[in-house]
Amino acid sequence: MPRPKSYYPSISRRRFLRQGSALLGLLAGGAWTRPGLAKEGLPPLPAASIRPSLAAPLPPLDVKIGQMLMAGFRGLTLEESPVLQANLRDERIGSVVLFDRDVALGSGRRNIASPEQVRHLVDQIQAAAVTPLLIAADEEGGQVNRLKEAYGFPATVSPAYLGVMNDLEKTDAAADSIARTMAELGINLNLAPVVDVNVNPNNPVIGSLGRSISHDPATVAAHAEQFIAAHHRHGVMCTLKHFPGHGSSRGDTHYGFVDVTETWTEEELIPFRKIIADGMADAVMTAHIFNATLDANLPATLSHNIITGLLREEMGYDGVIISDDMQMGAISNYYAFDEAVQVAVLAGVDIIALSNNIRFARNLPEQAHSAIRRMVEEGKISEARIDQSYRRVMALKERIALA
Repeated sequence: MPRPKSYYPSISRRRFLRQGSALLGLLAGGAWTRPGLAKEGLPPLPAASIRPSLAAPLPPLDVKIGQMLMAGFRGLTLEESPVLQANLRDERIGSVVLFDRDVALGSGRRNIASPEQVRHLVDQIQAAAVTPLLIAADEEGGQVNRLKEAYGFPATVSPAYLGVMNDLEKTDAAADSIARTMAELGINLNLAPVVDVNVNPNNPVIGSLGRSISHDPATVAAHAEQFIAAHHRHGVMCTLKHFPGHGSSRGDTHYGFVDVTETWTEEELIPFRKIIADGMADAVMTAHIFNATLDANLPATLSHNIITGLLREEMGYDGVIISDDMQMGAISNYYAFDEAVQVAVLAGVDIIALSNNIRFARNLPEQAHSAIRRMVEEGKISEARIDQSYRRVMALKERIALA
């Protein structure tokens, strides 16, 4: 869930190639260490096919709904966020997402200040949770990274740089550094890699920011799988984004409606298909793009045709599906909040992502939780549909020994 483009510094192709080469040398040589943090990663993940027993007893409805919500919050410590404390105590959320900047305030103070502070924050949050949490962050590398060098974390290179190098060993070294850092902090879900194909290099939110690995779908898939494999060595999950492909867009869904009908092709599905077929897809994040070729009425996040029909039924994916941030303009400018949440759940989304960062609303997670519960009570969403998402989320947590 990257923040609006105004927060990305510009960087030339020559500069990112020059800096990237130097950084990869440091990463491969292990020159950077984090004082006071463990240097060993977690055990490798078990096989992706593991699922909890369908006969396992299910908790109350409120708890199941809570596992479907990923929320952002303000504070460098748990004490700074009484609302988060209450949501954890009452099991109203199942995941949190960390940011380094507070977009709504235009402030650099959000959740990340130093390695030691983040480790303490994550430990506090997990200790307060009744059911262990997915702790997520966007750590793609390059311009989209929350764990910045300025806060004491290792420097990173962009996916575009790695694609230009087209050396899987370099990609492995870069991804291993990211994954090791996240594991040492207790962050167990990376909202990366981007597997959007670089169809439009001038794309304001993908191509121009160096977030796409390549214009070649096979290259995207190969490097994304290497990125994922490196994370799995450290017990960190990954998230493919943005389904069904954002690389050909001419607009930014942070700000409003983005139509890719005339620019999108099925080649943009190739990386998703390959990674899913190879059993390496931990989670998939939706795009808020509109594509009349796939659904003539709704953007992808809200589309049953795209989420359930294409991704689940045609492509055979049965893992967790996470929405992109529901506060982004492509959704919030055109749909009432409760309506968007309802339609996303009915489309097949398992985790509703609420950054609470583009705009901050103190009770946003509670609003989403209450809306879903009311829809179940009114018969607009079946409890069986909630059970599907609950089981998928718990299966993902079980793979990192959280369940």
